[in-house]
Amino acid sequence: MNAGEAPAGETTTGGETPPPTGGETSPLTDAEPSSEEHHAGEATSVGALAAPLPVLNQQATRGQPATFYSRPVVTDSVTLARAGVPAKEAVAEGVAVQDLTVRFKGSPLLNGISTIFEPNKVTAIVGPTGCGKTTLLRSINRMHDHVAGMHVSGSVVVEGVDVYGADVNVREVRRRVGMLFQRPNPFPRSIAENVGLAPRAHGLANRHNVHDIVKDHLSMVGLWDAVSNRLHGSPFGLSGGQQQLLCLARTLALSPDVILLDEPTSALDPDTTDHIESLMKQLSERMTVLIVTHNLAQASRISDNVLFLMKGSVVEAASARTFFHDPADERSRAYVSGRTG
Repeated sequence: MNAGEAPAGETTTGGETPPPTGGETSPLTDAEPSSEEHHAGEATSVGALAAPLPVLNQQATRGQPATFYSRPVVTDSVTLARAGVPAKEAVAEGVAVQDLTVRFKGSPLLNGISTIFEPNKVTAIVGPTGCGKTTLLRSINRMHDHVAGMHVSGSVVVEGVDVYGADVNVREVRRRVGMLFQRPNPFPRSIAENVGLAPRAHGLANRHNVHDIVKDHLSMVGLWDAVSNRLHGSPFGLSGGQQQLLCLARTLALSPDVILLDEPTSALDPDTTDHIESLMKQLSERMTVLIVTHNLAQASRISDNVLFLMKGSVVEAASARTFFHDPADERSRAYVSGRTG
């Protein structure tokens, strides 16, 4: 996490929460996920089938003002009962952030941010350490709910659904908004279970087709050939880059509409970094991709758009070409040239 941003609970790479670590590793096709496979700070639950995620921080979940209206939204597996949508109803795809303010114990981390992340695009979120990049990313799938002292106001609309709307199923929000973190953190289960448990928990797979889902998503990230003969082995025998690819496959297995990446390649070798960057461009053909990065060269290579933050506020939002070659704000020019940051 960047300096100056709010502490969060233990989170796991790939957007899910690890199952219990009792040491028992059963074959994927016989494993029935239990409701205990749940932990605060998750980005996408793999358990708690019967009940929605409990809200530990009441301040982060609140009713919407009268300027919002409600309507039912049906997704692949769960109905979001009453999802508040901005009255303009201009954003049916992508992510729209409006007047988003985040405070931690009274100290502002984000100051009334409003911006739109276009669908089917890669948007790089850049800025100096402590400017609020990770705080913004975590706000999009409500990871601040479990941080005591955190207060969130404003709206975040994902594919037409305000994720802070009344009665929204937070667990389903986190399925639709996947997240990949800086450090890989596989579940203490088998390689196959890392990919297959969450789809089964969300009703997206069963014991008869889960193997195909595991194979398809491991192949998608380029890991199948390396692990196909040890699917029931431990993921901790994989290299760091392979573990990160496994966590990416785990996130993609839930078919998210949006994927959030928090410096996912900062600790990886150049070859794995190149591979993940290529995957991000491919993924943007069917989902919205947001990446936090300190690497301006990487942002220039892979992004379609750039959001530049300083001190919790938006300085500039522009196409990547404009931001890196003809930024409108002097602070952007100073950051791109290396004079600040």
